[in-house]
Amino acid sequence: FLTASSLMANDGATLYKACAGCHGINGEKKALGKSEIISGWQVDKTIAALKGYQDGSYGKAMKGVMKGQVARLDDAKIETLAKHIATLK
Repeated sequence: FLTASSLMANDGATLYKACAGCHGINGEKKALGKSEIISGWQVDKTIAALKGYQDGSYGKAMKGVMKGQVARLDDAKIETLAKHIATLK
């Protein structure tokens, strides 16, 4: 059970479920009407944004909200999530 949970936690689609409420199922929405549409972002752009939210160096209107959202993500999860976002259309 623990191994299955670990694999699911590192699956990009599973990680993205926490994002979909604001960004849309396919990253097609401006989160709360304020963010950029993230659908199809390149992996390096997403990684830079998520790490920037973590350290406070990135973001505008959504900076405070996103800092809390990305606090739970380690580097491996950020990379997995970024790869998934890159596939969204």
